[in-house]
Amino acid sequence: MERWLNQSSTDDFILLGIFSHSPADLVLFSVVMIVFTVALCGNVLLVLLIYTDPRLHTPMYFFLSQLSLMDLMLVCTNVPKMAVNFLSGTKSISFAGCSIQIGLFVCLVGSEGLLLGLMAYDRYVAISHPLHYPVLMNQKVCLQIVGSSWAFGIIDGLVQMVVVMTFPYCGLREVNHFFCEMLSLLRLACVDTSLFEKVVFVCCVFMLLFPFSIIVASYARILGTVLRMRSAQSRKKALATCSSHLTAVSFFYGAAMFIYLRPRKYRTPSHDKVVSVFYTVLTPMLNPLIYSLRNREVMGALRKGLDHCRVGSLH
Repeated sequence: MERWLNQSSTDDFILLGIFSHSPADLVLFSVVMIVFTVALCGNVLLVLLIYTDPRLHTPMYFFLSQLSLMDLMLVCTNVPKMAVNFLSGTKSISFAGCSIQIGLFVCLVGSEGLLLGLMAYDRYVAISHPLHYPVLMNQKVCLQIVGSSWAFGIIDGLVQMVVVMTFPYCGLREVNHFFCEMLSLLRLACVDTSLFEKVVFVCCVFMLLFPFSIIVASYARILGTVLRMRSAQSRKKALATCSSHLTAVSFFYGAAMFIYLRPRKYRTPSHDKVVSVFYTVLTPMLNPLIYSLRNREVMGALRKGLDHCRVGSLH
């Protein structure tokens, strides 16, 4: 820890970024900043709606508020630094700053992946065992699900951050990414990191496939329950409650698996940077839109909030 605090400016890393200052890249940068602003506002609004509207005080919305909190922290971990570097023309990031980015990024991606998996179990209980839902998903169980998701991510983030930042780095210290992405940073190490990279790959497989297996198992059970329903209206309602979660899962796991489960020989920095933008900026923007625009309760809470604001402004 003392070594980290005593780093000099010569120990800074250089983030090569994703944008140049060409007209086309200026437009793309503007689009990313608009998406970032929408993600920021959307997730803050969703968290506020869930905590202030009593109708949304249910397990599903409690999990959703935690998902929004993770997305909020995720976009704020990397995008502001990228924007400051692009606008100021500087590309450096301190050793401590790089450590924090790695720790937070790994923590939040791990926590969100596990929470999405456990949210599938919540949907399974709600559809397959509706009468036992209040008992099976009581407050204690909900807190355990959220607590285990955060704990899993925090431990994983701390371990990987400490190991990565204890490697010696040499040369130009240029990270071919727009943030301190762990695998991009390991390419700059002065020592052989192949063993650690293999361990990281195994961890990624577990972190992605374990929650994904919960999702597959839960939705297989849900599908069986839905097919046994006699009413078409009941089937439609059951599937509607799952569609938002399935959409969010597809975006998150699709991008994460593309980056972390590909063999190293198929990895290219340009592809990794583009896909990283997708799930560090675009997915956090899409999640609140997916869950609000396709959800009557959330839209009802939003209308109620707007009505209160309107009445307050008239007085």
